[in-house]
Amino acid sequence: MEALLEQTARRFADQVSAVDFWSLRLVSERKESLAVRQDVVQPPDTLVNRGAFITVFQDGGAGYAATSDLSPSGLYGALKRAREWAILTAPWNLLGTEDHPRSARTGGYETPVTEPWEGLSIAEKIDLLQTASRSLKIDNRIVDWWAWLVYRRIDTLLVSGDGARVEQRFHIIDPGLKAVANLGSKTQVRTGGAARGALQGGLERLEHLGFSAQGPRVAAEALALLEAPECPQGRMDLLLMPSQMALQIHESIGHPLELDRILGDERNYAGTSFVTPDMFGHYRYGSTLLNVTFDPSCDGEAARYAFDDEGTPAERVHLIRDGLLQRPLGGASSQARAGLIGTANARACDWDRPPIDRMANLNIEPGQGSLAELVSGIERGVLMDTNRSWSIDDSRNKFQFGCELGRLIEDGEVKGVVRNPNYRGISATFWRSLSAVGGRASFEVHGVTNCGKGEPNQMIHVGHASPPCVFRAVEVFGGGA
Repeated sequence: MEALLEQTARRFADQVSAVDFWSLRLVSERKESLAVRQDVVQPPDTLVNRGAFITVFQDGGAGYAATSDLSPSGLYGALKRAREWAILTAPWNLLGTEDHPRSARTGGYETPVTEPWEGLSIAEKIDLLQTASRSLKIDNRIVDWWAWLVYRRIDTLLVSGDGARVEQRFHIIDPGLKAVANLGSKTQVRTGGAARGALQGGLERLEHLGFSAQGPRVAAEALALLEAPECPQGRMDLLLMPSQMALQIHESIGHPLELDRILGDERNYAGTSFVTPDMFGHYRYGSTLLNVTFDPSCDGEAARYAFDDEGTPAERVHLIRDGLLQRPLGGASSQARAGLIGTANARACDWDRPPIDRMANLNIEPGQGSLAELVSGIERGVLMDTNRSWSIDDSRNKFQFGCELGRLIEDGEVKGVVRNPNYRGISATFWRSLSAVGGRASFEVHGVTNCGKGEPNQMIHVGHASPPCVFRAVEVFGGGA
């Protein structure tokens, strides 16, 4: 833990005046971004960010304040504001004092790392990106190409008047490759190298991904899409690869199951949910093959942690088992309001935001069969890989998604590439059409780095892992529409 955070926590505990309860969450982040575009090194970017979030319960009310001034006077001023807000809001509090989360837990977590970010110099990292960039330019029809690498180290320290002390350090690596191909009026984009799907770990994740070797494949697929026919239209089988399953899980399972959304908190901004509190325990969300877990212990996944930002211990639980809805994604406050058992997923994107119900690692558990076996069971359908566009209504029910790459499947065989593959459905029925789930060998970790929610907005990273999955009789279409 950073010495500054330790010193700040001690100073704060010494100066807290008499309140019913207090907690202090300190956050320190360092972010470094490197990129090479069209073989030209882009200006490196470094961000350092520190601050404190203070929670006070007083006279039946709850108050919050945040500050980047970690001096004694800065912390005292924030504490005073939080206490004033607690007293002011007490008459309109949704929860009783006993229902507010009051952690007294102690513990910690640090991302396992075998090759630290500091193990390579900036020059060596740029050399790696230049090599990757050059490997993308395999044809004059590749008109734009990128290779990038972002690293974040986030330290958090949560202490409370009840004795809580939770230290966590996260190492997050966010690499990516992108190739843009053009031929006349046609332009196609292909990404790879874990683009838009950060992982926890160090530079060893690049070797695990095969980052340096992916460039020619990414570029070749972008070129193949220029010559490919349009995706066919009609109801047919749909085979979604893990990269697209991440977005499907995120939008049509993760967001609908967020308990604060179900309770109406997000209706004016990010929408509501087709899920209602009385569905838990019996509602058929999907076919019997659908098993969804909240799993903060999955190796390498972006939202791996031991405690949420309210100090609740995190554990792996089923949200959906054999297709039946079991529990929501709701932290301690939402659980108290709804009278439902949730998960440890009260998360904040930074020191100046309160924890709210957020997805973390949300995964579809493996089934049986290889990718080849899934393909062999399809008479006519389309394989789709890597999200390109998404649209979903404000109850997270009716959706339409587009992918970068499609492959036509006929009589159990992959026949060739199709461009502009899209599909649409309704969450409440789409998952019931799930007919096959790939086995453990096809299980992949992906994620989303730009999940927005809350007022004021919070942008946060989320992990999703899944094998390939087959859905029957889905409406598929092309044309980029």
